[in-house]
Amino acid sequence: MRNDFSPSATAPGDFYRFLTAVVVPRPIAWVSTVSPEGTDNVAPHSFFTLASTNPPIVQFTSVGEKDSLRNIIGSGEFVVNLAPAGLLEEVNATGTNFPPHVSEFDAAGLTREPSRTVSVPRVKESPAVLECRLHSVLPVGNSTLVFGEVTHAAVNEAVLEGNHPRIDLLEPLARLGRDEWGTLGAVQDRKRIRLGDWPGDFRPKA
Repeated sequence: MRNDFSPSATAPGDFYRFLTAVVVPRPIAWVSTVSPEGTDNVAPHSFFTLASTNPPIVQFTSVGEKDSLRNIIGSGEFVVNLAPAGLLEEVNATGTNFPPHVSEFDAAGLTREPSRTVSVPRVKESPAVLECRLHSVLPVGNSTLVFGEVTHAAVNEAVLEGNHPRIDLLEPLARLGRDEWGTLGAVQDRKRIRLGDWPGDFRPKA
């Protein structure tokens, strides 16, 4: 048996909570920006993904009009800082609805680090950062999709194996439903099956 949920018959807030409980886990774009008045902002956005690899473009969604969105439109720049498990409390704290003149760097005790290609500071405590210039914005319903072209990336040597970031050392956080957060858990390797290797009668091994 299945229970049915219709957007037209469900309050928008309730369907939002339903969607965020089934579209999981969601990686977090911990976005730093600077306001036109010069206040730097850091905020977590859990609707986040890659949009293109050539050119390299990342995308996150602002649900409603938040400081991050206004600042990015004003400056044309932002930084996506990876949100690691060891900074769960700080990441959560930067989601507080502070007024625009309050810097989350200061409120959450984070360290500013100069970027290479944008004027927005990076979060020094983050193990990997993507500096971005605004590519475009796309209003969709009650939200705005923000596309940023990656102009520079920097990764702590301690989480690299050669030039490859190790997922077990990055320890990324993810958002789940309600007030739930997730960490990496078990990692499994699976190579994609090439058509020439397709077994014909596919049955996963027990």
